[in-house]
Amino acid sequence: MKNKLITDYTDEELIKNEKTLKVMTIMLMCTLVLLFCALLFLTIEKGFSPLLIVPVCLFPLLLINFINWNNLKKEKTRRNLK
Repeated sequence: MKNKLITDYTDEELIKNEKTLKVMTIMLMCTLVLLFCALLFLTIEKGFSPLLIVPVCLFPLLLINFINWNNLKKEKTRRNLK
């Protein structure tokens, strides 16, 4: 399946993808914060755990989601959509 450019999306696709990406990004952010806090607590209590690296490694995915979300919002404003 080919990835479409943001400018090739229809208005409905753009709105749907923006809402979906918004929810996914917020959920990922909350999950990473909770995971990091839990693993930090476990590290303090029991010592270093290699699992502490997981939220750090997933952080770039969160950044990519934020960038894509902002691009979708910009395209939405460019098209004068709500």
